[in-house]
Amino acid sequence: MYRFFVSPEQLGGGMVRITGEDVHHIRNVLRMRAGEQILISCGDEWEYTCRVAAVGQEEVLAEILDAQKPGKELPSRLYLFQCLPKGEKMEWIIQKSVELGVYQIIPTISRRCVVKLDQKRAAGKTARWNTVAASAAKQSKRMIQPEVVVPCRFQEALEMAVGLDIRLIPYEREEGISGTRRILEGISPGASVGILIGPEGGFEEEEVKLAREAGFEPITLGKRILRTETAGLAALSILMYLLEQD
Repeated sequence: MYRFFVSPEQLGGGMVRITGEDVHHIRNVLRMRAGEQILISCGDEWEYTCRVAAVGQEEVLAEILDAQKPGKELPSRLYLFQCLPKGEKMEWIIQKSVELGVYQIIPTISRRCVVKLDQKRAAGKTARWNTVAASAAKQSKRMIQPEVVVPCRFQEALEMAVGLDIRLIPYEREEGISGTRRILEGISPGASVGILIGPEGGFEEEEVKLAREAGFEPITLGKRILRTETAGLAALSILMYLLEQD
């Protein structure tokens, strides 16, 4: 079944009202008709099985048939602080990060970032990135739609991470996989985790120093040098495996 996200106020009286771009998708792309079933999520632990009742020009009405708590989200919130890569790599990173269970993605601008965005371009990119995240969330049957925030400077990213329980920075000069294994295996379900990933060319030593001072713990992801579009996904994959519950 196809999944759609709505806000809580769109549920009421045993019905769901779907509006916005999803109406076009249901009506003109999927060509759904009354009687077909869909899944609805509204950003919490509940999932609703619904039957389409009416497909209009501006609104789709669906009857709620069942509500369940499938427990598809990770018990911890994972925050990916991803320094901006070149080209269209960011879209691929967002798509795969959402599939792996990320809660929020914070595009970060560090000193070695090649990509430069003015305010107008940043707004346009952020809108596009959230569209990619929404599509990935539907495809992977997520219960929530992870948010991609507006790109921020490196120092701002460090400040945003202050309230997180665990802060990690994979760093190519860090050694000792046993220490990294101990740190990762020690993360308890429910803890919030931030992962700071550098751009092509990596972090400058001064940035790593600043991250350490802000509470980020350097870890290694192995003896091989990973591309920026690989490092974050490797870290998320490990955390997904360690945190996933029956």
